[in-house]
Amino acid sequence: MIQPAAIYVLWLREMLKFVRAKSRMIGAIAMPVFMLIFLGMGFRRVEFPGLPPEISYLQYLVPGIVGMTLLFTGAFTGMSVLMDRQFGFLKEVMVTPASRISIVLGRIAGGATTSIIQALMMLFLSVFLGFALPAIYLIAASVVIMLFISIIFICIGLILSSFMKDIHGFNTMTNFIIFPLFLLSGALFPVQNLPAAVRVFAYLDPLTYGVDALRGVLIGHAAIGVAPDVAILFIVSTALIGISAWCFSGGEVL
Repeated sequence: MIQPAAIYVLWLREMLKFVRAKSRMIGAIAMPVFMLIFLGMGFRRVEFPGLPPEISYLQYLVPGIVGMTLLFTGAFTGMSVLMDRQFGFLKEVMVTPASRISIVLGRIAGGATTSIIQALMMLFLSVFLGFALPAIYLIAASVVIMLFISIIFICIGLILSSFMKDIHGFNTMTNFIIFPLFLLSGALFPVQNLPAAVRVFAYLDPLTYGVDALRGVLIGHAAIGVAPDVAILFIVSTALIGISAWCFSGGEVL
């Protein structure tokens, strides 16, 4: 049974942690900003096959970097679970009457909110480099897509953290997973430019559909299509929420 009060308390805790840790906010967007500056400026005159001539590389790159921000901040939400386990907070939460699905949804709500805030900061900072923001209703639509992307990678982080107890091992495993997902997603270059064998793995990557949907909404260019992208994101995020709740239903998370 879903308990809104439990979800709200866990969401509020994540918000307070986020607001109080200024270095966390700065650190989360520092690398995406540097990548956007150096890649956007360095490759601004390069012509990529598959990229429409009317779209500059900077315009093409910004949705990919926004997706990267959501990927990294979402996946590392699992680290906070490991820290809560280490300091005993997780055990206190798990022995409360709160249902496991409510605990998972509370974690997702907090992680998704912070991820989207950082992604929007990244999006608006890109304006200073020459990125043209679309109409406000399209930005609102992009927030919905950001939500799906965040949920997917927060759930992946939660699933990993439910089976792992070592923070260093979690970092290693997460990096092993998220960097290939980022590189295969088409965030930096069109997926169509990949070899056919590698392209198969790109289409198994949920971030591929997230980045493509963001591009369709923000710059009007979607190789797959916004509607099928969003449908796939919805199905994957719903399935991963259920898997995360199942993983947290056992005693291993303690």
